[in-house]
Amino acid sequence: MTSSRRRATIADVARAAGVSTSTASVVFSGKVNVAEATRERVLAAAGELGYAGPDPRAASLRRGRSGIVGVVLSAELRHAFLDPVTTAVMEGLTEALADASVGLLLLRDDPREPQAPAVAEAPVDAVVLMGCSARTREAVDAVRRRGLPVVVIEGDVGEGVPGITLDNRAASAAIARHVADLGHTDVALITLPLEADRIRGAVSPERLAAATVDVTVDRLAGLREVYPDAPAVSTAGSLIDEGMIAARAVLLDAGGAPRHDRPTAILAQSDLLAVGVIRIAEQAGLRVPDDLTVVGFDGIAVDGLGAQRLTTIEQPAVEKGRAAGEQVARMLAGDPGESVHFACTFRAGGTSAPPSR
Repeated sequence: MTSSRRRATIADVARAAGVSTSTASVVFSGKVNVAEATRERVLAAAGELGYAGPDPRAASLRRGRSGIVGVVLSAELRHAFLDPVTTAVMEGLTEALADASVGLLLLRDDPREPQAPAVAEAPVDAVVLMGCSARTREAVDAVRRRGLPVVVIEGDVGEGVPGITLDNRAASAAIARHVADLGHTDVALITLPLEADRIRGAVSPERLAAATVDVTVDRLAGLREVYPDAPAVSTAGSLIDEGMIAARAVLLDAGGAPRHDRPTAILAQSDLLAVGVIRIAEQAGLRVPDDLTVVGFDGIAVDGLGAQRLTTIEQPAVEKGRAAGEQVARMLAGDPGESVHFACTFRAGGTSAPPSR
């Protein structure tokens, strides 16, 4: 019997089961068939000793790896996981990497800090970057200098880096055409952050020219294919509260009443932003969609809409994460990674209708 002060080893299990260490190892690896009676004896001994299986840290050391894949998020973690899209992507990523027996390390590069990106020294074997900005490109450069595999989800950082991309521009143009076909000519746009500093406010030509967040720029370009002169307001993130802040600026006057010159439709770059817009509209006595059409982007399940179903664009978030994990696993196995492109689907709902005025 082993001491309670140390972890039981495979040798302890073999000794207790009356088999060789190699036979006990085979039982846990599952790579070679053994007699069922032998297998049961080994597992019974392991259970009695509290042995759960080989220590993954030892296997990692033998391979010269940490057994960790770093995931770099551009948003603060407390905000990132309020976004169902992020959690869906992480679900797919985790699922795809399960067979590779690696863990995930969440990292955030704070644009306010001057030091090198967090991935420059993180103990990881590969890196997945979610989103693309100037800061992301710095992180990619740091990872490539280390010679580690890297995959970027929704971002183009140049040749040689596998990317998981989405037809953001085409999908945004499609939902804008839906709104235009309903007869709306006076619309406003509410965007995701334009830059790492996440500044709220009107999107001027100067701000757009200096924008560093590719997803925001691409979705805005698609909307402006249909509404080239529509005013746009940027938010600090994909959050319901941010949609409410932007909606107040677009819909209400200084006294909190609906403006007479308010738009008949608002096109938001995420479903969470769209829900925020709907909340403010309802608080102001505006009916959606009778008085105001609101459309979103993402196709997620969101609370706060009651019986309403949001008109939106559905994106394959889980599939994006799974594709990123599959490419990481390929590269860790020594194969080259490949870029994967996904298309979105328009979903008509009950929050869009012809203008009443």
